[in-house]
Amino acid sequence: MSKLSHQQLSRRERQIMDILFREGEATAADVMDNLPEAPSYSAVRALLRILEEKGHVSHRKDGPRYVYMPTISVAKARNSALSHMLSTFFEGSVTQAVAALLDMPEQDLSDPELRRLARLIDQARDEGR
Repeated sequence: MSKLSHQQLSRRERQIMDILFREGEATAADVMDNLPEAPSYSAVRALLRILEEKGHVSHRKDGPRYVYMPTISVAKARNSALSHMLSTFFEGSVTQAVAALLDMPEQDLSDPELRRLARLIDQARDEGR
């Protein structure tokens, strides 16, 4: 099973992976329908084949069609992307990342969301993280 690294993926490959994570699985035609400014069908098939060779995607046959799916879970992909983001933009600091998220003007957190964040912080403290 591969560890998804954004450094290993082109922009189009990342877009395809986003579609597969969102949909769970998709045919080449489904991927093409969801890509912005989609390339040709054969180009989408070639990109899916490359992703499969890199170990990020697998497929199963459904009649005459191939149905593609990610080889890692959304949770593992999310953790990989967050680790990459932390190291790239926040010097590995969770505190800096959370502060940046809270400082974003479009983030209007409700009282229940703020209470949940406070509980998560308390839980992390109790667990010694």
